[in-house]
Amino acid sequence: MDVSTTLGLAGLVLTLLWWLTAKYRSNVNLPPGPRGLPLLGNLLQLDKLAPFTTLLKLSASYGPVMTLHLANQRLVVLVGYDVIKEALVENPDDFTSRGPIPLLVRATRGYGGFTIKHIATCNTVPTMHRAMKESPQYMIMVKSPHVWLCNGERWKQLRRFTLSTLRDFGMGRKGMEEWIKEESRHLVDRITSTKASPFDPTFLMSCTVSNVICCLVFGERFSYDNEHFLSLLKIISQTLKHFSSPVGQLYNVFPWLPDRLSRRHRAAFNNIEKLRKFIMEKILEHQDTMNPSSPRDYIDCFLTRLKQEKDNPTSEFTLENLESTVLNLYLAGTETTSTTIRFALSVLIKYPDIQEHMQREIASVIGSERCPNMEDRKSLPFTDAVIHEVQRLLDIVPMNLPHYAEHDISFRGYDIPKGTMIIPMLHSVLREEKHWETPWSFNPQHFLDPDGNFKKNPAFLPFSAGKRSCVGESLARMEIFLFMVSLVQRFTFSCPSGPEHIDLSPEHSSFASLPRTYHIVATPRQN
Repeated sequence: MDVSTTLGLAGLVLTLLWWLTAKYRSNVNLPPGPRGLPLLGNLLQLDKLAPFTTLLKLSASYGPVMTLHLANQRLVVLVGYDVIKEALVENPDDFTSRGPIPLLVRATRGYGGFTIKHIATCNTVPTMHRAMKESPQYMIMVKSPHVWLCNGERWKQLRRFTLSTLRDFGMGRKGMEEWIKEESRHLVDRITSTKASPFDPTFLMSCTVSNVICCLVFGERFSYDNEHFLSLLKIISQTLKHFSSPVGQLYNVFPWLPDRLSRRHRAAFNNIEKLRKFIMEKILEHQDTMNPSSPRDYIDCFLTRLKQEKDNPTSEFTLENLESTVLNLYLAGTETTSTTIRFALSVLIKYPDIQEHMQREIASVIGSERCPNMEDRKSLPFTDAVIHEVQRLLDIVPMNLPHYAEHDISFRGYDIPKGTMIIPMLHSVLREEKHWETPWSFNPQHFLDPDGNFKKNPAFLPFSAGKRSCVGESLARMEIFLFMVSLVQRFTFSCPSGPEHIDLSPEHSSFASLPRTYHIVATPRQN
């Protein structure tokens, strides 16, 4: 066959492939969206520091259900309370599956909340299919945005077990309340020791919240002076910052690039390995000392179940899943709640009249000596409203964790093909004008009726909604309330530079919204 014939056949094949692709795309009724560039898609259109702000602006032109492309990954973005509720709550069978976040997939090695059937070093879907067929259990580094997940059985088993076990150990109940109250006493004592001198609350709040998780998972708390404990908390903080940085987000689009280009990126994953080592050491300690008839914590319960199912080849109770599930609980349960409390203190410093109002209400209901308890919440409507408004304004995970179309979905007259990433944008719910009178400013009246009673707002979804809502929501709510009331009961918070210098806009705002850090002063209140 001569060169001209070969070129002619190649051209015919390419033309046929182009025609088939165009025909396929024309038959798919995708939601509308902006045009993108070859290879990059809409990547350059997004604000690299706060991509959700771009998505919110685009939705004004393309509607509450829109399509974008990041490289060759298709995204469908859901904007607004009505659309997100319809998807996550009213159609859970279509929208429950969790989408792959390459950063988290690599951090957990595909265990815990994710099931990675195979992550292949390849650039094409056919190559992936072939690799999966040849070696379905082998997992190596990602070199394609196509990450193959099986959310079903692993997620169901582990979530069901985790929820029931944490509840058995008191999550959201009286037993857990006592743990948090005990930790709040340690926190108050440590802040009292500052003697009204300026201090950075970042790691103090992380220690406090992390100790609650440690009691649940490891069966022990750590001293605020424990250097190893503090180094792990620093790793958690740095990891979340890296995940929210432009370089970190770039990895989620091009998983094979930043490892070669970014020293910070390599350091982040090296730090995660240190966390994994700490967790595995604790698991091994538990294996040597546990009593199956008297479990001390989550690890004991998991190891007991692992032993019970050791002869079940389809069991999801493995050491790998235990290690990564504990890592998930430790990362998520420490930084998000401590960040919320730290942001709350900045809000109270920014608005001293709000702080004084809370102090008067707490003093009238609890007094100055008794520790607060969860029963007090119904008698503290203004305090409860402030705490809810802090969470709304912080908007801790603005784009939510992505969901995933495991099959073709028909939604609101559009087609969402299998393999599409779905972004239910929580930012759009917590800032939606029809649900919030002043969505861009701090306003506790959002949660108060004309008589000053607390009122719920259905658009308050900082923990997401549906079957994939935050597994630790009840614990986080309890921690934030008890810690905040204890602190405001005992101290008046200020900063050396004055309230006018407090900036409530986030320092980082991509994967997570991270507030700015200030040295603060805690002045003990007079009885």
